[in-house]
Amino acid sequence: MKKKLMLIFMIALVILIIGCENPWMKDLLDKMVKDKNKESLISMVWISAGTFIMGSPVGEDPLASDEDQHQVTLTRGFYMSKYQVTQEQYQAVMVSNPSNFTTSPEGNSNKLPVETVSWYDVIVFCNKLSIEERLNLVYTISGTTNPDGWGPIPTVANDATWDAVTVNWDANGYRLPTEAEWEYACRGGTTTAYSYGNTANPDYMWYNVNSNSSTHEVGKKLPNVWGLYDMHGNVFEWCWDWYDDYGGSVTDPKGPGTSSAYGAVRVVRGGCWDNDARNARSAFRAINLPWYRDDYFGFRLVRQ
Repeated sequence: MKKKLMLIFMIALVILIIGCENPWMKDLLDKMVKDKNKESLISMVWISAGTFIMGSPVGEDPLASDEDQHQVTLTRGFYMSKYQVTQEQYQAVMVSNPSNFTTSPEGNSNKLPVETVSWYDVIVFCNKLSIEERLNLVYTISGTTNPDGWGPIPTVANDATWDAVTVNWDANGYRLPTEAEWEYACRGGTTTAYSYGNTANPDYMWYNVNSNSSTHEVGKKLPNVWGLYDMHGNVFEWCWDWYDDYGGSVTDPKGPGTSSAYGAVRVVRGGCWDNDARNARSAFRAINLPWYRDDYFGFRLVRQ
């Protein structure tokens, strides 16, 4: 028995040493250590660190003017929610359901993605869910991480105090993905217009061709290679970043520090139920005011 225990110890030690030298193994070990998602309200998928080409090649979309290709390196892996956040999940945290679509074509309305949420609504949701799950809170406004101390959520115009929100990128609580994290997770190593190929395929997404002018239950279409559902279509997904032009090759980009020359607008990704297929491409960029609510817009979450 002692010999077996010693052998197991030695194998574990070798794996640990190799892991410290091998970035891939280190990333895997990091995932194993931090995997605390079994009891979470949100089902998460681990996305390993890596480098990819962000943006679209010339000719993919003649209308695109803000999708210049550039190399992006993400040095840390992260968890991303397997599905868009549902109305059931949102209501469990926020007590209310703001959504316009509340009758599911598939029969389970609780599994519809939450929509008609603003960017401000979502950062409140993130911190409240982190509190419930006893995680380190990501967002701080006016010196506090407690959303109850932030005051009323702005609903009619951008708010300078809320726009000055700061982020603890090392916290293990819930947050919005950066735009780079979103596209990296969407692509899953692909370079095609969509995560599954270059041609719009209704088997992977809800858009204006097949949605019947409604959102649909999450997870009813095929996932991408990471096991993420509805990365194309259903509802647009809020990202952290202020909108701006792309730069050159970058590492761990988080967007401009403040609103850019294009105005105080945040990035949304992924297309939606009422848009055509081009807006659901992996590289497509759209924008929205952070206070604005519409049934086009929902979200998914990430965690460290």
